[in-house]
Parts: sequence; C-alpha cells; structure tokens
Amino acid sequence: MLVDFKYKSQVTIPSRLVKKLNLKPGDTLEIHEENGRLIIEPVAVIPRTQAWFYSEQWQLEEQNVEKEIRSGQLKVAESEEELYTELGLD
Repeated sequence: MLVDFKYKSQVTIPSRLVKKLNLKPGDTLEIHEENGRLIIEPVAVIPRTQAWFYSEQWQLEEQNVEKEIRSGQLKVAESEEELYTELGLD
C-alpha cells in the first residue's frame, strides 16, 4: 500500500488499516526505524505511578495468586482480629 510523504513530514494511514487496528483520534503511536524501514505501532501509555503493576515481577506474583485462588489455597479471615493474627500483626 502506497502513501505520500507530505509537507511537515505527515503521512495518512489508510482508512482500512485504521479500522482494522481500531485506531482513534488521540491514540499514541510509536515509530522507529528498523533495517531501513519505518515501524509504526499503537501503544498504551500508563502513568509512572502505575508502572509497578506492569513489572515482570508483579505480573508473576499476580499469576501465582490467581493459581492459588483457583485451587482454593487461599484462606479467608473471619474477622479483623484473625486477619491481623494471620499476618503476624497482632
């Protein structure tokens, strides 16, 4: 598919690709060069204050907790006092 490189370094993404990729005005696109080619990828940008959630370690722990929930390994405290005792905070 051919597009024209326009004044102010602009290009138009063909409408069928916009629809296929579900692109919306205001979406963020990353562009980089790879072996003489321009690669354009839609990206999701998250605030730095939430970046910890997406770390490899945190996601691994999330997966472990989900496994424990599915297998019934988690204990539900019956009271606040029991919770504190189980956590060693009594």
